[in-house]
Amino acid sequence: QVQLVESGGGLVQPGGSLRLSCTASGSSFSINAMDWYRQAPGKQRELVAVLTSGGSTVYADSVKGRFTISRDNAKKNTVYLQMNSLKPEDTAVYYCNADLSFAVYGGAARRMYWGQGTQVTVSS
Repeated sequence: QVQLVESGGGLVQPGGSLRLSCTASGSSFSINAMDWYRQAPGKQRELVAVLTSGGSTVYADSVKGRFTISRDNAKKNTVYLQMNSLKPEDTAVYYCNADLSFAVYGGAARRMYWGQGTQVTVSS
């Protein structure tokens, strides 16, 4: 069993900052990538940022220059999303997603997992 636990959401004023964290725990696995998505009311879930096991990052155009995804160097199964210069349009539930591989008899299995989501509200 694998669990993704997120934390760090909350209410912040426009222009403020928040840092989200996501920790993957459970069965023995290797991480291919860990990502952040978000879903605003009435909208589809959208990709915010990607961090691959090799350290490559990808950002949605709407957050480039404001958000940074990173890995905890000590706790390899933890990723962060540092969000600066927040705007009201960043208000959404933010979800962590992990692309994991497991050793299985005869090879490997690859699965995706989702966290429970954490609310971020940007409002004055």
